[in-house]
Amino acid sequence: GEDSRSFHVTIQGTPPSTESVGEIPVITAVAGGQLILECPEDAEPPPHIEWHREGSPVQEDSHRQVLAKGRFLKIGAVRAVDGGEYSCRATNALGDTSLRLRVHVHG
Repeated sequence: GEDSRSFHVTIQGTPPSTESVGEIPVITAVAGGQLILECPEDAEPPPHIEWHREGSPVQEDSHRQVLAKGRFLKIGAVRAVDGGEYSCRATNALGDTSLRLRVHVHG
């Protein structure tokens, strides 16, 4: 007898990716105001996102909150010490990427 089988394989998902344009984007915040930083990730499966400031993990407290499973970092009542380089790292089963940005505080 003859036996035939056919298989259809689909790879679903999108690895995290970030467009990098040489210069680190600079975000200007006003002292005393509120700042929301976004890690724009539409990866599938949804990535695990971590925020860092000057290389150290951001500690959540009443002043800094991570929202929407890491997609946003909200800083309330911005102070001069909140300035510096921030980065978010998105990781899923297909890979990881990181995005850097610099925050300047005026006022």
